[in-house]
This record gives sequence, structure tokens and C-alpha cells, in this order.
Amino acid sequence: MRVVFAGTPEFAAVALDALLHAGFTVPLVLTQPDRPAGRGMKLQASAVKQRAVAAGIAVAQPQGLKLDGKYAVDAAAAREALLAAEADVMVVAAYGLILPQWVLDTPRRGCLNIHASLLPRWRGAAPIHRAIEAGDARTGITIMQMDAGLDTGDMLLVGHEAIRANDTTATLHDRLAEMGGRLIVDALQAAGLQATPQPAEGVTYAHKIEKAESVIDWRQPAATIERRLRAFDPFPGGVATLDGEAVKVWRAEVAGGRGEPGEVIAEGLVVACGEGALRLTELQRAGGKRGPAAAFLQARPVVVGERFDA
Repeated sequence: MRVVFAGTPEFAAVALDALLHAGFTVPLVLTQPDRPAGRGMKLQASAVKQRAVAAGIAVAQPQGLKLDGKYAVDAAAAREALLAAEADVMVVAAYGLILPQWVLDTPRRGCLNIHASLLPRWRGAAPIHRAIEAGDARTGITIMQMDAGLDTGDMLLVGHEAIRANDTTATLHDRLAEMGGRLIVDALQAAGLQATPQPAEGVTYAHKIEKAESVIDWRQPAATIERRLRAFDPFPGGVATLDGEAVKVWRAEVAGGRGEPGEVIAEGLVVACGEGALRLTELQRAGGKRGPAAAFLQARPVVVGERFDA
């Protein structure tokens, strides 16, 4: 079976590895253009491109796929590459571009998507983050037959995964990426899979994570803030201000105590919230490295009564 693959980050690269390990022929990979990254802001290839190049697979990196859009030249070149690949199916995982109808229609068996949620919950760009932020007890992977909607296609396979009390987006991502790779191989190797329409009820949208969301609102309940910190690890973290200095808060534990929101009410960096309090356990000063609260306090002592502002 000839499988064209479209994806960009590490989540997708794990699925590409699984397809190659299972012996599928991958004649073409689509991925996002190289982006500036790191302190030097040098152009860096996506995780998927790096895997594809190492495997000797042709790579296309269109900036857009609309044949009549802003990047029509890129789209036309991608169309030629797709037609030449003679794909039986396209597998899509966290690609980052909306696929127009001409793309969906090109592979003989259409396009399958690896989506990191139990659809129809958390359609959209950030399903792992939003599931943790919302306090969901479980999530999973849905292998879906793609249509023109936003994650609205019929479901082929579903895998379930519990969200653990200490899960961050990073830890949950890794388990779901492995599951996604396994399930897409199962879906392609299976015969006679029944496509099931998504339920009409229970639809939610996982909107893209914005950097502005990292600002901690101490008026919220401690449990809400704690979940958000785990959801925003490794990006964008939680941000607060202490005596004019921006501080990143990475991890915290719900603790007892009362006070004005943002006020340090006990030693060990216990901070009052709108409901309950948080013991901050992992922080990062501007220009420094993230580390345990003890290291932070050694470099910047904090006394009871000081206050973290948003």
C-alpha cells in the first residue's frame, strides 16, 4: 500500500516511524516549511521532515494548498507531487494546514487523520492541552476518515487513555503519540473497518494555545490553576510577576490556606488563590533555568506577605 504522509511535529513523526516500521511504502511526505528556532533563530526542519530525509523520502513543504489562494504556486507544485506519488491513502497527523477538497479526493482511499482526543470532544488544534486543562479523566486517539469539516469525519478506530493526576501535556503527548502510531497501522492493515459517524452531542473545540493565556489569574481556584500549569507544560508555562520581576511557574500542588489572591501565605512558596492555595514547586526566573522551588528561593528569597501579581 502506498501511503502519503502529512504531518509536522514529533507527535506526527512517531506515526511516520510506525508506518515505515510496518513496511508501508511512503513515496511522499508533506510538512510545514522550515521555521526559525532556538536562540540563534536558525531555520529548523520539522521533526517529520528530519525523519523523512533520514529515510530517503521525497518531501514537499507548501506554504498553502489552495490552488486559487495566496500560495497558488506552492499548491500547484504540491498537487503535481501528490499525483506523481499515486497514493492509495494519505495519513494526516498534526499537519498544520487545512486540506482543501482536491487533496481529500486525490488518494484512492481518501485521507485518514490521527486525532488526539475522543471525538467529538476536543476537535481542533490543541486537544491534549485542553483535556488536561478541563480536568478530563480520560482521552485517547481517534482514527478518522477526513472530510471537509474541522475534525468532523467518521470514526474508524478509537483508543482510550487515562489522564493521570500528574500528567503534563508533554507526558500525555508521548503516550498518545505511541498509541496513534499503533492505531493507524492497525487501521491500514484491517479489512472491512466500519466507519461510524461522530455523535451529535458532546462537541467541544480545542482552540489553539495563545501565549497570553500563560498569565496566571490568582483569583481562580487553586485546582484550576494547577491543571492549567500542567496543560501548559512545555508551552507556554505559567507567568506571574513578583516585585516587578517576571517569573515562570511550571508546577504546583494544591495546598490549604487562605489569603488575598497572589499573596504568599506560608513558607515554601504557598500562594493564596481565589479558592484554596498552591504550593509552587517548580519555577524559572527570567534568563534562568527551570528548577525546584528550593533553588529559586536560594537565589531569590521570598517572605510571607509578598505578593505575586498577574
